Amino acid sequence: MKIPTILVVARLISALVVLLTPAAGHAEVVTARAEIRPLGAAVQAEASVEAVHQATLAAQVPGRIVALAVDAGERVRTGQVLVRIDPAEAAAALAAAEAGVVQAETARVNAKADYERARNLVARQFLSESALDSARARHQAAEAQLDAARAARAQAQAARAHTTVAAPLDGLVAERHIEHGEMAQPGRSLLTVYDPARMRAVADLAPERLALLGTPPLRARVELGGGGRMVEAAAVTVLPAADARTHTVRVRVDLPAGIEGVLPGSFARVHFRAVGGGATVSIPAAAVLRRGELSAVYVADGEGGFGLRQVRLGRLDQDSGMVEVLSGLEGNETLALDPVQAGIQVRAGSSAR
Repeated sequence: MKIPTILVVARLISALVVLLTPAAGHAEVVTARAEIRPLGAAVQAEASVEAVHQATLAAQVPGRIVALAVDAGERVRTGQVLVRIDPAEAAAALAAAEAGVVQAETARVNAKADYERARNLVARQFLSESALDSARARHQAAEAQLDAARAARAQAQAARAHTTVAAPLDGLVAERHIEHGEMAQPGRSLLTVYDPARMRAVADLAPERLALLGTPPLRARVELGGGGRMVEAAAVTVLPAADARTHTVRVRVDLPAGIEGVLPGSFARVHFRAVGGGATVSIPAAAVLRRGELSAVYVADGEGGFGLRQVRLGRLDQDSGMVEVLSGLEGNETLALDPVQAGIQVRAGSSAR
């Protein structure tokens, strides 16, 4: 009696399943250890980048701009002359001050001579005491006028020095605010210079968000631009005052020294996290198997297999990818990083038995 062809094919398929089941049960599953570690609160905030050392150079004397040595984007050195203002007015003021000093010195010499003569005449009783007092007062007034004239000369000399504007630091010219030939007035901005070697991100946080991080010190990672470039902050400084208009607290996050490709005014996102905190069991977020509102992990049984265990999860650290386990684990377990593959292995082992 011949066996039907369909029955033969079915038997062959069953035999193949039996042969392949052990191999599937021994498929390698990547594992990771649960850890007991501090998992502090995390807060994200949008920020803008600024230079730690930046200066906006302004005119201190009026005059026409006669020389502009640099433009935006150019590198400068400390003490390098950047702008020259027409010194004609300052030179004339200095000349007038010099003449005022000479005049005051001459008046002082004459007043001193009159005072000495008055003293001699009083001693010989040829002059009254009141005349001596008048001569003494004129002498003192002449000395005061000389001091005022010398101060005016020093002021004029300083004004002439202000016609030359030099770089206060090594760095780059961020912006030029004036053109050659324009009139400069005291207080008008000329150039903005910054040091690209020292940069920081500045974020404004509401006090309630800042309170989630606990007391300083704080740690942070800075995401630069939109490309996902992450750098570890060198330091985090929380300013001890809130803005009266926005009611937020400013936080300065220093970037590592010498970082390249970062421009003042560019966008950044700061990921704050508290230092320390209570010890908690933490596991990789990839090890979690979610089914509706339930969360579970596959725990290695020490014999090459895995067992499913339900866990209750807490906070997720976006930077490290670790999630806090509130209950279900003790912190010394080995977990399957691929719960789907671990589940396949468990089912395959059950079928083999």
